Amino acid sequence: MVDYPILPRAATGLLKNALNAFPVVVLMGARQTGKSTLAQSEPFSRQRLYLTLDDLGTHERARIAPEDFLRGAERLTIDEVQREPQLLRSIKRVIDESRPRQAGRHLLTGSANLLLMQRVSESLAGRAAYVNLWPMTRRERMGLGTTGIWSDFFTASPPDWPDLIESGDTTPVNWRQEVLRSGYPTPALELRDDSSRSLWFDGYVRTYLERDLQSLAVIDNLIDFRRLMRAACRRLGGLANQSEISRDTMIPRTTVNRYLDLLETSFQLVRLPAFAVNRTKRLIKAPKLYWSDPGLAFWLSAENTPKGAHLENMVLLDLLAWKDTLSPAPEVFYWRTASGQEVDFVAEQKDRLLAIEVKATASPRHKDGGGLRLFREEHEGACVGGLLLHGGSDTFWMSEGILCAPWWKII
Repeated sequence: MVDYPILPRAATGLLKNALNAFPVVVLMGARQTGKSTLAQSEPFSRQRLYLTLDDLGTHERARIAPEDFLRGAERLTIDEVQREPQLLRSIKRVIDESRPRQAGRHLLTGSANLLLMQRVSESLAGRAAYVNLWPMTRRERMGLGTTGIWSDFFTASPPDWPDLIESGDTTPVNWRQEVLRSGYPTPALELRDDSSRSLWFDGYVRTYLERDLQSLAVIDNLIDFRRLMRAACRRLGGLANQSEISRDTMIPRTTVNRYLDLLETSFQLVRLPAFAVNRTKRLIKAPKLYWSDPGLAFWLSAENTPKGAHLENMVLLDLLAWKDTLSPAPEVFYWRTASGQEVDFVAEQKDRLLAIEVKATASPRHKDGGGLRLFREEHEGACVGGLLLHGGSDTFWMSEGILCAPWWKII
């Protein structure tokens, strides 16, 4: 058991609602994000039998006699279900044989995205709800159990945004220190210095490469895979150009594509899609590369100090955690024109758009908002406004509809 306080998580509300509505709920996220802790906390552990497939004996029982395994308790929590993906076939059969269906009968956790796993042949469509648990947001680490105030920008009138931002009880913080702290509970809450966190990251990556990854696919060359991870982490915020990555790492392009898919399936890599009014075009434009935890990304990159892309990644993590607490979930994109004008993030909620630019500087200049102004002009009817998040302490209007604000007052 952990010896630090169990802090509330933003996903708790959605998880509770899902368990009250669906017979199967799948809680997914990277290893060590706190899935097991959340699944075993009140009220989710109440009158439930908890079993983990990390235990070899439990895994063997689930493989040899899956239906007996599933009928061992009226309410069952199964941890790390991706280790036995064929168990889903038996879960489907047990659920379909029960009438009426019992809400919350099976709570599954997985360190891999079951919706992307090639080995998952059985669909739980109509029977399961999926909840994502990301590394801890800054406000979760503060004990608030929330994400940033993104929803407020869709509900409040833009003239009220400055008062909304200033009303929050927040304290200035160095974004580089926040990146190094990480969002994984152990380095974020237990470890107090960078050297201890570095040792933890090293152990995390070794476990991921030598154990977790092997449960998803056969990787013949772990050295190549690790080199690809470093290359991806040095491209935070850049386009996912597989040909360039292949050239720089000397790994065949088909292998690069396979490795990137595995990183995304295991909730390490984030491929952020492009925004376009034509939704079909969103599928064909190249995505941008980010990491699920900017602290781990910095460690993997072996760079000397966090850079602006890591702050950008931290803001994205908060946006992703925010969207995955809502149903229906908003969407998050980036926007770029053929001429190179760009907006880091576009949040879309019910056909309304919020444009977000992130700058590490403490004194943003007028030119820093060029992409926001162009986006607002092109999407005037749908865009509620633009935010330029910066590393300073002042909140002010840069131009009509474009508000500059300290990042730490938003997330």
